[in-house]
Amino acid sequence: MEKFGLGLVVGKFSPPHRGHKHLIDTALAASKRVIVLVTDTPGPHLPVELRARWVREIHPAAEVRVIADICKDNDSKAWGAYTVGLLGRAPDAVFSSEAYGPPYAAAMGCTHVAVDPPRHTFPVSGTLVRQDPFAQWNYLEPCVRAHFVKRVALIGAESSGTTTLARALAERYRTVWAPEYGRFYADGKYASGRPEWSSDEFTHIAEQQLRLMDSLARVASRVLFTDTDPFATAIWHERYLGTPSPTVQALAAAHRPHLYLLTGDEIPFETDPLRDGEHLRHWMHGRFEEELRSAGVPHAVLRGPHEKRIAEATALIDRLFSENPAVARQKEKILN
Repeated sequence: MEKFGLGLVVGKFSPPHRGHKHLIDTALAASKRVIVLVTDTPGPHLPVELRARWVREIHPAAEVRVIADICKDNDSKAWGAYTVGLLGRAPDAVFSSEAYGPPYAAAMGCTHVAVDPPRHTFPVSGTLVRQDPFAQWNYLEPCVRAHFVKRVALIGAESSGTTTLARALAERYRTVWAPEYGRFYADGKYASGRPEWSSDEFTHIAEQQLRLMDSLARVASRVLFTDTDPFATAIWHERYLGTPSPTVQALAAAHRPHLYLLTGDEIPFETDPLRDGEHLRHWMHGRFEEELRSAGVPHAVLRGPHEKRIAEATALIDRLFSENPAVARQKEKILN
């Protein structure tokens, strides 16, 4: 079958989902060249550059452009003239699953290719995803999932059970957890005989922890647990260098999780070659509590035996997934 020379796809992609992927994949298979126009539409939409970046990652073979949404009321002739002006020519085919497609293509004198208008193949829409991304999770690509995934950071003083709790919660929610990068870094540092710390090392640790978290967020199932984060790294900077690090603090402020769980310092201390010792544990815990309150971020302190901590953490995490009231009302309207 002969391919179209230039195929065109237009949309908000807010956010892109498997239905969009099917649409663009169809255009790529049927065209020698495909341009995807992402409209900067006002309203309850994600930033247009973020949407465009996602489309570029999902479809590296397509040419993705951001355009202003200047034509209102689905004026096909205006949209057609606007598009020809943007492209410098009319496309050979417009691919869409929307009612605007045929008159839009006709206004430019090109072919319209309808791609699953009833959406039987992928029964999803951007509106449904925005209302409840977790209900549409299987229709999202990894880069989009990473944006919506709930992040829960386990922080605490030495030997307070953060790693044990992160691992157990990840198992309970059938997802992944990000280990503490600083632990691996310290292992190598001390093994090479470098006991002194510099501020740049803590910046490096915070940045690498964020990269690890962002990478694992792509494969997480709705929630990502992390054993420490840059907020905790800022406290450790204070512990070893005696002063705060504005750089690490800025990283922490720009990457807040949805929930902090601070593990209590009342459980028995377990000696470890990398640990400072029990005498500093209570001071560290106090600093964590003080900074969490000062930052005004969602957090809770978990104390007691492991089973009690798991139960309290589960109740708090489940609240993060409480159904959106707008979605509940929509469902009720449909059912009645």
